[in-house]
Amino acid sequence: MTFPKVKIFARENTSRLCYSAGIIIGDILGLPWEVVTDRRKLGKSPVINYSEENIKGSFRISPSSLLFESGINIREITISTWNNLPVFFQTNDGSDFPFDIFAASFYMVTRYEEYPDHQPDEHGRFRASSSLAYKNGFLERPVVDLWAKEFSKSFLKKYPTLAFRRNEFRALLTIDSDQPYAYLGKNILTSVAGLFRDITNNKHHVSDRYRVVKHELKDPYEVYDYILENIEKYKPDTRFFFPTGDHSKYDKNPSWKSREYRDLINRIASRFSFGIHPSYFAADKYGLMEAEFSRLKAITGKEITAGRYHFIRLFLPDSYRNLARLGITEDYSMGFPEEPGFRAGIARPYFFYDLAEERQTGLKIVPFQVMDGTLFQYKKLDHESAGEVIFRLMNETRKVGGLFVSLWHNTSLLETPEWAGWRKLFERMLKEQQS
Repeated sequence: MTFPKVKIFARENTSRLCYSAGIIIGDILGLPWEVVTDRRKLGKSPVINYSEENIKGSFRISPSSLLFESGINIREITISTWNNLPVFFQTNDGSDFPFDIFAASFYMVTRYEEYPDHQPDEHGRFRASSSLAYKNGFLERPVVDLWAKEFSKSFLKKYPTLAFRRNEFRALLTIDSDQPYAYLGKNILTSVAGLFRDITNNKHHVSDRYRVVKHELKDPYEVYDYILENIEKYKPDTRFFFPTGDHSKYDKNPSWKSREYRDLINRIASRFSFGIHPSYFAADKYGLMEAEFSRLKAITGKEITAGRYHFIRLFLPDSYRNLARLGITEDYSMGFPEEPGFRAGIARPYFFYDLAEERQTGLKIVPFQVMDGTLFQYKKLDHESAGEVIFRLMNETRKVGGLFVSLWHNTSLLETPEWAGWRKLFERMLKEQQS
């Protein structure tokens, strides 16, 4: 079936407007569209009048100035409630929609608020508590998708013959292998230091370390058999991320030269999608990331097209520019480490818009909604309370036919008192994702 092309009339055709319209009208609602600046070219198409002009029969949205600007300007955002949704960039009485959905969506998905100077956390990251969504209590709602849903209802009243895409709920399991082994794969200095600590503080670990290194005992962090068994059972779409950086205070992965670690990577890479997990310091040092990228590529013999920054150290726009320089086409870092929810206000992948260069790039951002470490380490939740958060976010994603992305680590699936019950939660999540 061929659908009529939606014409968006504006005084100026800007890259910002095209980007936002592409997400709302194209990606979410599934309609063909184009921006028109000449009224004579409107024809008999459905028209969104994104201007202050009067166009008979059109659907008018009074535009904010945001999509006709360039650069970053500090903005005072006023939140109001409409149809039980938080909205901003409110429009005037002559508009058919109570707020500028294109400007508000652009503000959220580009992470406009993360560009100006802000008070970073101890790792240099933008704080969740500094975000508009957190401050106004809508971080756990995919507002861009919800706005688009309400827009479609209003637009349909004006043009009742339109048919919108029905978006289907999907889920993606992602695994960060920050520390796949407790003892294996360490270089000599790290192994000696670990042995000394065991002798000094944990004498019963000395025997275990020796037996693991001699391959007489399974490494206590090696839970990949369990993970792979559940992937085989529930068959979720899955992507693994592997670090190949050097050991540091924040990086506990094995040496990339380790035979055991290389074998593990290739075991996974032969069956599943995988990507690079740049180290803590590589987040703002391109040379380090380039070296780590080359190591993973050499280990697998495959092209690396996906990445997620360790510690979610995401610095806009440089972090995304560096990924693109390496030829990476997908990033999975868009989420807050300390709070669950929708960092960009959207529950589906979208392309990165570089505000400093004023252009849409070819780097696809795949946001995650929840991370095990967020719930356990930051929020101090037990597995039952964590489950309530996970399933609440899954339900919010399901309502809008979005992509639910969870982030897990192999160490959170250990059978230890510290992580008691989390395997049960992991399996329940995989089961619920199927329905």
